Amino acid sequence: GKGGVGKSTVACQVAQTLALRGYSVGVLDIDICGPSAPRMLGVSGSEVRKSGSGWTPVYVNENLEVMSIAFLLPDSDAAVIWRGPRKNGMIKQFLTETDWGNGEGLDYLIVDTPPGTSDEHISTVQYLRAIDGVSGAIVVSTPEEVSMADVRKELNFCKKTAVPVIGVVENMATFRSKIVDLTFTKNDNHVDCTEEVLQILKEKCPEVLPMSVKVDVFAPSNGGPQKMAANFNVPFLGSLPLDPNLLKSCENGQCFVEHYSDSSATKPLNHIVDRLIEALPVVLEEELVE
Repeated sequence: GKGGVGKSTVACQVAQTLALRGYSVGVLDIDICGPSAPRMLGVSGSEVRKSGSGWTPVYVNENLEVMSIAFLLPDSDAAVIWRGPRKNGMIKQFLTETDWGNGEGLDYLIVDTPPGTSDEHISTVQYLRAIDGVSGAIVVSTPEEVSMADVRKELNFCKKTAVPVIGVVENMATFRSKIVDLTFTKNDNHVDCTEEVLQILKEKCPEVLPMSVKVDVFAPSNGGPQKMAANFNVPFLGSLPLDPNLLKSCENGQCFVEHYSDSSATKPLNHIVDRLIEALPVVLEEELVE
């Protein structure tokens, strides 16, 4: 997707959710110039080590591991000023020389890519195809045309490179919040009057308190990502609302669906993960035992 639409958020939280369900998951962050997966997975400042079997990824928990150039930089603010060939060489190393799953492999490897259809994307497809192929791509977009214009190019990239599209995710489609979680202000000075408003609602119309509000932050263009997916004949996986708790989870490196089970984006994210598992099923060991 386009820069800023939430690709890393979706990649990391899908990975966290899969790991929570018992799958063995790896996250490969190939955004060489702007790696964010380590922060979103709570392992910033970690280091990778190289052994006889290759690079050892950083473990988030027993089911989730991550590899990123961020682990090789001297500090988090260091700039990576590399031309294409050097970027491609690093991606090849990450893909072919990382000891994923302690040598036992993974159920899912999620590759978090930079925006566009650049060298990183071409190299990743080529290297993965040489190993075991590419299972598919999840394309992320916000509802407005500026974002979807880039996403259509990426869908065409997948078509030209024969990468199956697992589906399109609409991110930041709406803002949803429970009434009791809102902050109310009055006057031009934005004086906080939340307690006063909630007390009035409690006394006068308590039936409003359990309700939620919904705001379309980005007005959808031409039917939005759902219509775009239909036009390209690819699945639409669902819409993720703007959810402050989702932001908190990424900032704190937490699994969103585990820590905020009743938040507005929890059910949509679980639905997207369900659709991914349906498209790329993996049999867990405990299911084999049963």
